[in-house]
Amino acid sequence: FGPRAVFGRRNVGGESYRPGHGEDSGMVRTATSRRAGTFECAECGWESPKWVGRCGGCRAWDTVEPQMAAAQPIAAGPVTSPARPISQVQADPAISRPTGVAEVDRVLGGGIVPGAVVLLAGEPGVGKSTLLLEVAARTARAGATTLYVTGEESAAQVRRRAERTDGVDDRLYLAAEVDIAAVLGHVDSVSPDLLVVDSIQTMAGAADGVPGGTTQVRAVANALVRVAKERHLPVVLVGHVTKDGSIAGPRALEHIVDVVLQFEGEHGSRLRLLRAVKNRFGPVDEVGCFDLLEDGIVEVADPTGLFISHHAEPKSGTCITVTLEGRRPLLAEVQTLVTYSATPQPRRAVSGLDSARLAMLLAVLQRHAGLDLAGRDVYAATVGGAVLRSPAADLATAMSLGSAAVRRPLPSGTVVIGEVGLAGELRRVPAVRERLAEAARLGFRHAVVPRDTVSGPGRIGRVGALSVIECSDVCQALSALRLTNRPADPGAPGLRAVTGG
Repeated sequence: FGPRAVFGRRNVGGESYRPGHGEDSGMVRTATSRRAGTFECAECGWESPKWVGRCGGCRAWDTVEPQMAAAQPIAAGPVTSPARPISQVQADPAISRPTGVAEVDRVLGGGIVPGAVVLLAGEPGVGKSTLLLEVAARTARAGATTLYVTGEESAAQVRRRAERTDGVDDRLYLAAEVDIAAVLGHVDSVSPDLLVVDSIQTMAGAADGVPGGTTQVRAVANALVRVAKERHLPVVLVGHVTKDGSIAGPRALEHIVDVVLQFEGEHGSRLRLLRAVKNRFGPVDEVGCFDLLEDGIVEVADPTGLFISHHAEPKSGTCITVTLEGRRPLLAEVQTLVTYSATPQPRRAVSGLDSARLAMLLAVLQRHAGLDLAGRDVYAATVGGAVLRSPAADLATAMSLGSAAVRRPLPSGTVVIGEVGLAGELRRVPAVRERLAEAARLGFRHAVVPRDTVSGPGRIGRVGALSVIECSDVCQALSALRLTNRPADPGAPGLRAVTGG
């Protein structure tokens, strides 16, 4: 027995292995034969002088592969096109063309660029195939030939979905293939203006290995990128995601493509959000909104109504805030319920909010505002499946808790924006004027924001028809919204001081 040996284990390359637990004895012999060259992780590119079972960079198992050095230096070869001064390069081929879906064009930066390769990823059932079939159908209606290649469904299944979503057009060609060579053959015969591949994990034939494997995905992606650049053909690829939400396959796939889009949606909610994670031709802070219906997917140009409820009269425990999805301001509603607990351990239930920030806000209100929340059950949620992770929703959550605790509703037509610190102070958040302009457009009359946000050193200002109250801490905000039983500070701002009653 050596100092590094363990009963029932074999030590290989500094890592311990137990045969029968995901590895076998053949792996030990393979590792021994790989010691001669340089080894690289297929996921993150981490390098090692010897083979190891677990990557030292991303900590993934069995992703380290040998990288063979070139036997001789590479000699210069013929060029595809001569180098020219950049002033003489024509920029017309890089002009984006609309896809026919306005929300997709918004995220892409005006449309899809010829020769661009777009990767669309999302969880199963979120609506990736439905969205891309809609894009393909509208592109075909605009007069462009579109080729939709499906590797997960049959052609008949896609046809039935197209009939349900009114996406049948003679310029839309459909092929069910899982061999990349056959896909390239269809491209030669159809000569499409747009190619959609659903999905890249189902394609094979470009290298050894199973479909969806690291080697296959990388080889298929390289083949499609080469075709896209040679023919100036825009290509859209559907990608799977892992259980933690990251894009499946090698990380190099995201580097190869030009645009990476993430399609998101909460289970039980019809709202779908399209985000740009990477975009070589446009912004990465735009968000497209869609409504998933039985007969297809519909663009939502103004999704504010999906995140707020309409009451006949003000209700305690509700507060409206303005969140940012990319560069788009959206109104969202926070609802809380505070009640006495029947158990020694009060319950905290959260939906759509950060549970850690809710616990922090409860402690701040308990310590600095004097609200008795320690022995009460607290339930907090958002309306319409909205997810508010930004600190800009702190003040709205705190005012909703204060309203529920004293059983007094906020004044109607009021929005609340701001971050709350541990000392109870209010901190400014980005793009406040854009948020307030959106609230004013939708008819809100009052807003509570952190100090020095709108009117500089003053505490009261206006944005259009919106009266803005600036507060320095949560106590002033509670007093301004008449949610405290303490005597009001004569110098503190309030709705009465702004509106005249």
